[in-house]
Amino acid sequence: MQNPVSKNYLSPPRKEITIFRQKIIKWFKKNDRFYPWRRTKDPFRVLIAEMMLRRTKAEQVVPVYEQFIKKFPTIYKLSEANEELLEKILHPLGLKWRIPSFVLMARDVREKYQCRIPNTRVELTSLPGVGDYVAGAVLAIAYGKSEWVVDSNIVRIFKRYFGITTSREGRRDKHIIEIAKVYAVNKDPGRATMGILDIAAVVCRPGKPDCLNCPLACRCRYFLSRNICCKNGSGFSFRQM
Repeated sequence: MQNPVSKNYLSPPRKEITIFRQKIIKWFKKNDRFYPWRRTKDPFRVLIAEMMLRRTKAEQVVPVYEQFIKKFPTIYKLSEANEELLEKILHPLGLKWRIPSFVLMARDVREKYQCRIPNTRVELTSLPGVGDYVAGAVLAIAYGKSEWVVDSNIVRIFKRYFGITTSREGRRDKHIIEIAKVYAVNKDPGRATMGILDIAAVVCRPGKPDCLNCPLACRCRYFLSRNICCKNGSGFSFRQM
């Protein structure tokens, strides 16, 4: 059954999505958060980080990631990993159900792709533990491809900025994915991807968004619908409605 939200929705103009993207990249260049997996273009290391980051805060992932990479620096080493040792390393992240997927993924890559991390969405999503989000992030960040990425944080920003509605499973909505695809197409796909994730984490937060320090505020439907802009002697101030 087709999603009625997607069926009746008109996508924002491409120009509006481009402006949104430009503002995020400009903000990201000054506010990039330091994480070890962001200082490499190695597809294996980016893939491992993205698999760990599912439903887990980045700060929690850092020590686990560093220990993991030290112990399993290549896809071949990981494919031969002792699962008890792997479970011990990954235990702090919780979500025990995902632990076997690391070894299964590595074995698939070794056997099907001769230890080369695939560089297409179809190939990546065929691997255990790799869905569209992880695949898109690896393609954009490690391979520099204009590939779309959608998670609940990105859905939240799209909803607020463009003033759109979604279904309960917004990340699966056709119109959300269409916006993400337009957002992905241009230079700096890695920065665009990391930038939107960072601004969701530190500015456009779920509970209390920091609208007054958001570079998107002047065009954001969520912000503009809740505030009156009042000019004063020193510039502009905002009074919540």
